[in-house]
Amino acid sequence: MVLINLVGVALIALIVWWFWLYKPKQVKAGGDEPITIVVDNGVYQPAQIQLPAGKAITLRFLRKDESPCAEVVQFPALELAKSLAVDKSTSVEIPALQAGEYDFHCQMQMYRGKLVVG
Repeated sequence: MVLINLVGVALIALIVWWFWLYKPKQVKAGGDEPITIVVDNGVYQPAQIQLPAGKAITLRFLRKDESPCAEVVQFPALELAKSLAVDKSTSVEIPALQAGEYDFHCQMQMYRGKLVVG
């Protein structure tokens, strides 16, 4: 009985860490080169991208995960969504943005990322 409770607490801690406490590594956009985001094993890598304000950029999504959840990437604040083919690079043109944070995710919000514009 104690073992079941300990396993339950460990699973709850893992869920809290994954959905609320995990902070992915941030990548800074350099010049005009596209940034490649790999979609695999339930995550976008990199999941946080720092962009300069007022400059358009291209993101390239390379989907390796065959999960149906990974099929679409959505940028709700930009009213932008794109289907991602497995093992193919899909370009997403991000327009020039004002300073702020812009989330992107799959349709079920299990894969999550953020554009940090400043």
